[in-house]
Amino acid sequence: MDTIILGIESSCDDTSAAVLRNTTLLSNVIASQKVHEEWGGVIPELASRAHQQNIVPVVHKALSDANMTIDDVDAIAFTRGPGLMGSLLVGVSFAKGLALAKNIKLIDVNHLLGHILVHFVDKEGEDIKHPNFPFICLLVSGGHSQIVLMKSHLDMEIIGKTIDDAAGEAFDKCAKVMGLPYPGGPVVDKLAQKGDPNAFTFAKPSVKNFDYSFSGLKTSFLYFLQDKIEEDTDFIEKNKNDLCASLQKTIIDILMKKLIKATKEYNIKEIAVAGGVSANSGLRNAIINAGEKRGWNTYIPELKFTMDNAAMIASVGYFKYQQNQFIGMDATPVTRQSEL
Repeated sequence: MDTIILGIESSCDDTSAAVLRNTTLLSNVIASQKVHEEWGGVIPELASRAHQQNIVPVVHKALSDANMTIDDVDAIAFTRGPGLMGSLLVGVSFAKGLALAKNIKLIDVNHLLGHILVHFVDKEGEDIKHPNFPFICLLVSGGHSQIVLMKSHLDMEIIGKTIDDAAGEAFDKCAKVMGLPYPGGPVVDKLAQKGDPNAFTFAKPSVKNFDYSFSGLKTSFLYFLQDKIEEDTDFIEKNKNDLCASLQKTIIDILMKKLIKATKEYNIKEIAVAGGVSANSGLRNAIINAGEKRGWNTYIPELKFTMDNAAMIASVGYFKYQQNQFIGMDATPVTRQSEL
């Protein structure tokens, strides 16, 4: 018998709802918030207010697009964390209220596991290749940079993580220093395609094991620009494409070095990438090229699945439903991964 999962995602600034029949995606609706662009970053209070405005119409449209009603839903899967407390509260409270009103089972989801399990979302009429277990996933976003060993759908081990800033944060903050609009990552990617990745050299940290660090790179980039601007006030404008290309290459080199090291250590050739930074064209090409060179089977999500979305939350929900892993009405949101 089919299992219908309604997924709800509200961890940051995107309100999303999706419906899955087993692993097949029936709908995936996302309402993005443009209000943060003028501030150069996500403002938590504004984000939570926008979620309150968006969540009812988004869920309604997701059910409508799937030709379902709430009475068809077997379980509601919601992002419990990590994320912004105000944003999470909206999604968690809505999911609990809807589940209570309709006597529907509740499933709490780790947002980061959701990014990884988006690789198991199917589409009607398409033959989608899924990773085989065990596999290694490079999970990179604005808030997290991790190397994760996946032993099964619900058994993940973080074998490497950032000790300070995330890769996405490095992209955005370095972009801000150059005067580029928020979010900076996609802008850097676009300009990088016109520049020389070997034009400039920036610091690459030395960190033990499979962990990452990007704070030193940000400092190196800032001081480099300060020195160059003293010589030429128009330096950034004259070299913007080369700066973006060199910055992007440095970040990707840092990410790939540890990923390759992990694949050798664990002797695994099933390699996936996930998270917002997995939309970066340079990183996607680096994964593909490394795979061809090293005999990996590589799995790269569609661009629409790299951003925060409820399809990935519903995917985790489906696999937890199969294991009867439900949660009660006392569920509360958590902002840190360590609390999950």
